[in-house]
Amino acid sequence: MNKQVVWSVCSILLIQNLVIAEGYLRTENARIVNDQGPILLRGIGLGGWMLQEGYMLQTESFANAQHEIREKIEALTGTENTETFYNTWFKNFCRKIDIDSIAAWGLNSIRMPLHYNLFTLPIEEEPVRGQNTWINRGFEITDKLLEWCEENQLYLILDLHAAPGGQGKDAAISDYDSSKPSLWESSENRSKTVALWRRLAEHYSDKRWIGGYDLINETNWSMSNNVPLKQLYLDITSAVREVDPNHILFIEGNWFANDFTGLTPPWDTNMVYSFHKYWSYNDQASIQWMLNIRNTYDIPIWCGEAGENSNAWFTDAIKLLEQHDIGWAWWPLKKVESISGPLSIPKPAGYQYLLDYWSGKENPPSAGFAFDVLMDLAENSRLENCIFQAGVMDAMTRQVRTTEAKPYKEHILPGMIYASEYDFGTDGIAYHDRVSADYHVSSGTYTAWNTGWNFRNDGVDIDICQDTGRTNGYCIGWIEKGEWLTYTVWIEHTGTYDVQFRIASEVQSGKLGMQIDQDVLISDIEVPDTGGWQNWSNIVANNLRLEKGLHQLKLVFDAGSFNLNFISFTAKSIEKDTSDTYYKLYDSRPNPFQKYAYIKYELFERNQVLINIYDIQGRKIKTLLNARKKEGVHSNLIDAGELASGIYIVEFNVGTRSSKQKIMLLK
Repeated sequence: MNKQVVWSVCSILLIQNLVIAEGYLRTENARIVNDQGPILLRGIGLGGWMLQEGYMLQTESFANAQHEIREKIEALTGTENTETFYNTWFKNFCRKIDIDSIAAWGLNSIRMPLHYNLFTLPIEEEPVRGQNTWINRGFEITDKLLEWCEENQLYLILDLHAAPGGQGKDAAISDYDSSKPSLWESSENRSKTVALWRRLAEHYSDKRWIGGYDLINETNWSMSNNVPLKQLYLDITSAVREVDPNHILFIEGNWFANDFTGLTPPWDTNMVYSFHKYWSYNDQASIQWMLNIRNTYDIPIWCGEAGENSNAWFTDAIKLLEQHDIGWAWWPLKKVESISGPLSIPKPAGYQYLLDYWSGKENPPSAGFAFDVLMDLAENSRLENCIFQAGVMDAMTRQVRTTEAKPYKEHILPGMIYASEYDFGTDGIAYHDRVSADYHVSSGTYTAWNTGWNFRNDGVDIDICQDTGRTNGYCIGWIEKGEWLTYTVWIEHTGTYDVQFRIASEVQSGKLGMQIDQDVLISDIEVPDTGGWQNWSNIVANNLRLEKGLHQLKLVFDAGSFNLNFISFTAKSIEKDTSDTYYKLYDSRPNPFQKYAYIKYELFERNQVLINIYDIQGRKIKTLLNARKKEGVHSNLIDAGELASGIYIVEFNVGTRSSKQKIMLLK
């Protein structure tokens, strides 16, 4: 009998006999559902953990695939030290605190990229050719991850990112080694892939917080009508369904998940088509082809990867997907020295020297030096050592649901505002920049959305600041006419102020203005040539009247070509206001904390005090205090015994005044 006919018969039988137990994530017509009904998956991918990609470690110019990265490390530090580094990397890169934080951010799922070599040996290393030797390490890592997901009620989707032999010629994605047979050039590699999925399905068949199996990530290989890809999917489906009728199968197209030629119609009753979206316009036309597949075959679709763009693109993409009931998994959680993900791994001292050596720019370092640097890198990958890019997560969650700007921090005037600490919000809300995202897949032209690649992931171009005076380390640069920034400010007193702008330029063409709540205070202040982009000087606007209270300050760039470090407000004359309520809020201590922290504050007169605790999504967790307190110094204890690890916001209210602090709980 013809093989395709056999498969058609098998598919019919499978559709008729597949019975899914209660409690599992599953498909129901064109929706993904659980026992409570339809669910929209909002998740993130743990790229860089089991499978390192060169761009995540800044090694792509000389070692893009993981086997190349490992070879560089081993040649420099030796086999034993290399193994120690990777063991530490696996231990540190993702821990319970990471999963707790993902849940606290409001996400409900995780996509876990798997490297096959943590579960089974490559075919050329098998003691008996054609037999499969199973390795415990991959299962142990995944089992622990699943425990953390279960505790947080997050769905875990297993994604075979690196299949035996490698499924694509973009080597970094699949760890493809062109000196060996690929997945598509070796029947042994395909057999091992099928066996691996059967083993995984057998191991996780009764795990209800496994959201499903993403069978092969981003194939990119020339094949007529995707026939080999379809056949491998059918073989895997048959093997999985022998041991696991419960879990969703996620099916990606060829060419980075987006070519479904020959992969329709569906052949399983619990199946989802998964596409990836990068660098394209965020309009319905960009996803219409997937909507057509969903509508034609009454099958769910899922965006298994998106990201690597600006915050503005993130917000628009997620809005688009959710408007069409499409779940998503963002990519990735963390990378080395990056602004475009939620967590940035700081470069340890000496790491740049290693990169320069491997690039041929420096002399060989000692093995001991290299090993110490790499161990520091592994240590820096722990969440508490990473830099949390709050703007990224704000763009992926809050900004999707509101157009309101949110203060980056508390700006109290008189005082100083660093220019780079403008409000959270998307382009047109918190700022306007000429280029705020990259759309090169749709437009055909790559344009950097952030020329400086520093500090924040908006369209605003931020450079390193080398001012010898006051600085937070960053300045606004590459300023162009018509761009603007907003800051939520609290003005302590009604009165007259002098405003100082700290600027640098090597041309005399810049102009700036300032507004308060849409009222123009100053305009067309000329920025002089200071003699260089990092040669800092002051320009001053005198005698500006400001009203006490909460306001939106807007900096408008009437002409460009200058850098801006900060704006400083000095009170020149104050109008007495006997109705003011004064207090001082001290920093919470300790921060981060493990169980207990103290909120300390000083009242200068008796008043009502309300202290609320919110999670990072703005949901109120508890009221810590709601009472009238006398003047003097007070403190309140935060007992976090029932809270999960993550980032929380303390909102402190006195009368009509309000302040906020960010605290981190580490358990």
